[in-house]
Amino acid sequence: MDSKTLGNTIALLRRQNDITQSALAEQLGVSNKAVSKWESGQGFPDITLLPTIAEFFGVTIDYLMMGEKRGIVIAGNMLLDIVKNIKQYPSIGMLADVSDISYAVGGCAPNTAIDLAKIDSRIPISVIGRVGTDENGRFVVSQLQKYGINVNRVTYSSTMPTSFSDVMSVPSGERTFFHKRGANAEFSPADIDISTLNCNLLHIGYILLLDCFDAEDRQYGTVMARFLHNVQKAGIKTSIDVVSDSTGDFQKKLLPALPYCNYVIINEIECCNAWNLNAYKPDGTLDRDTVRLAMQKMIERGVSDLVIVHSKKVAFSLNTKGNFTEVPSLCIPKELIRGSVGAGDAFCAGSLYGIYHGYSDKQILEFASAAAACNLFEANSVDGMRPRNEILKIAEKYGRISL
Repeated sequence: MDSKTLGNTIALLRRQNDITQSALAEQLGVSNKAVSKWESGQGFPDITLLPTIAEFFGVTIDYLMMGEKRGIVIAGNMLLDIVKNIKQYPSIGMLADVSDISYAVGGCAPNTAIDLAKIDSRIPISVIGRVGTDENGRFVVSQLQKYGINVNRVTYSSTMPTSFSDVMSVPSGERTFFHKRGANAEFSPADIDISTLNCNLLHIGYILLLDCFDAEDRQYGTVMARFLHNVQKAGIKTSIDVVSDSTGDFQKKLLPALPYCNYVIINEIECCNAWNLNAYKPDGTLDRDTVRLAMQKMIERGVSDLVIVHSKKVAFSLNTKGNFTEVPSLCIPKELIRGSVGAGDAFCAGSLYGIYHGYSDKQILEFASAAAACNLFEANSVDGMRPRNEILKIAEKYGRISL
């Protein structure tokens, strides 16, 4: 039995249950000093106390002794997507007919979390974010609860509305976003008590769209970088996503976070924008060599495990051993595509699922691209996702495009 692990576990459980050291000591019939020594790793509880401590916190003795972390935390943007389907995007000053309107959750936290829950409901998933005290916020939170996702760490703004996006979606699946930052602009590290997180992996996004996290930090470069450092220090692996903001300062706001990321999951344009590179050649074809160069630069900047990049036709990964992998997208008939809102988050969910279960780099890309393809069958951000076995069947049914 390791005293530090046991002490950290007792301290974590105590904080999660909002119990003071004094109250715990009284419950167990020991002194405050004894509990303090346990939590600092300077001593052990009497072995006869372990069943009582485990029962008090509602955990097993094995969990108490090993301190096993389980599950995935998804943090970041929470919003309502108002999806409007149009035949084509109009020129300035012209009109476009809206064929239908639907409402769905949007943003990194709800999209990725719900997709993960639909892939495998057995994974403990928690969401951390900020919404307004309005109808839109209640809708977003209720949708998360519908899928059994823990929302206890969602905070509420009394001054800002729930963030929302007007999403213009054309038949090809391309979409354009008009976004109101709202409560997301207030979301900050102060909303996250890292000491109470009990997970293997924390994924957060979107960088460039989280004002408080994107703010400058003199020591780490950005507040996000400091936050990710602190999460890693707590023994939790980190993953990030970025928004495709044409006006975003990728170098100032993304690069400082890279040394504190285990995983980076972004698209080809975001990856290349970080280095002022063009992901596409003048003829409009994807420049694979440039994308790979941008990924290599991210590894060199300090990403500690894996960089994953997705695009419309192919997905790539590059690990710290220099292994580069590419997997083509599924060959989904155009007539079956209803939209691609949330496709990037669906890909992230598939990647996180593969990472969580220890898939190989190729398996991660194969599963993630199939999960993203499921998203194309529905107009909103989450309705298209399927359970794991159905995703694998869809991959087998449609095959992959030829590159």
